[in-house]
Amino acid sequence: MITVLLADDHHIVRRGLRILLETDSEIQVVEEAEDGIQALEKISILQPDVLVTDLMMPGLNGLEVVKEVARKKLKTRVLVLSMHDGEANILPSLRNGAAGYVCKDDCADTLLDAIHAVAEGNNYLSPRYNDKHFFERVLEEPEQMDDPWNRLTERERVISQMSAEGQTGLEIAVRLNISPRTVEVHRANAQQKLGFHNQSQLIRYAYQSGLISW
Repeated sequence: MITVLLADDHHIVRRGLRILLETDSEIQVVEEAEDGIQALEKISILQPDVLVTDLMMPGLNGLEVVKEVARKKLKTRVLVLSMHDGEANILPSLRNGAAGYVCKDDCADTLLDAIHAVAEGNNYLSPRYNDKHFFERVLEEPEQMDDPWNRLTERERVISQMSAEGQTGLEIAVRLNISPRTVEVHRANAQQKLGFHNQSQLIRYAYQSGLISW
């Protein structure tokens, strides 16, 4: 039995995915997550075989989840399921540890095939990109760029994204079960590392870098 965790911020999407996956007798959806923070919390507890995650999610986006699963060397394999196609989204996902990438407008059987493939230890790519030349690009070393975002800790990234989404310090504190003062310390440290002097700069960076969508 392949155990699966679904992560998407839209309840209707998660419900539809669960119904689809339950048509396969070898797949069991063990839990759902509505944002990246929940996804990481539930992975650490449940340790599912596969995480099926959207890219654009509040709190912590899918790419950051991919990075954290790889950094923590968790056994769960990550399959990205996104409406965003194209190399600009697929290459970073695969290069940072995703085992597969499926587009939301692919046929239903594609997702089932992808889950089986990554659960068996293989990589899987949406059929429209599944060719030798694309995989060669995945294996190429990406340009080395000193992105200041990579200097942030996981907690600083979470708080920065939540702040850019418009959540207040108190709302973030309640969500993360920490004090408002701790939130402010992490936010100040993050802004210093990023070289920002105000919230507007952080919000602009978040949109331009794709951390959150318009």
